[in-house]
Amino acid sequence: MDFRIMGFDSPLFHTLHHMMDLHEDGDNKNNPNAASRTYVRDAKAMAATPADIKEDLKSYVFVVDMPGLKPGDIKVQVEEENVLLISGERKREEEKEGAKYIRMERRVGKLMRKFVLPENANRDGITAVCKDGVLTVTVEKLPPPEPKKPKTIEVEIC
Repeated sequence: MDFRIMGFDSPLFHTLHHMMDLHEDGDNKNNPNAASRTYVRDAKAMAATPADIKEDLKSYVFVVDMPGLKPGDIKVQVEEENVLLISGERKREEEKEGAKYIRMERRVGKLMRKFVLPENANRDGITAVCKDGVLTVTVEKLPPPEPKKPKTIEVEIC
């Protein structure tokens, strides 16, 4: 698949494409520098999970498409002190007896995004709401630090 045809000219997509090719060819079994299966799966999931990030005066808002997932199937975590991890997995519906797929175009598998939170993000002020397959994670901002007042030192007479 040529990503340039699809309008994805960024180096990230070219790298992901190369990693997917290496992984699918099976030639990386003896290569210690080859990407691990988990890494490749996560990279594919992050490239395929669209997200928007908004900022207002009081918070950062992450809006992530999570089609077909119920709120209980979505995990929102903060790891390594400042990395917001949003993940879930969409599974294929079980086939009914006598029914078969003619075409399968809807994406199944892992959905995931990671975001590095800014220094002023309040880790204790995070909320997540899922509605109609769209997850909205709001991270409150910490109040700005108060400016330090100058310290006055009294001069004594000797």
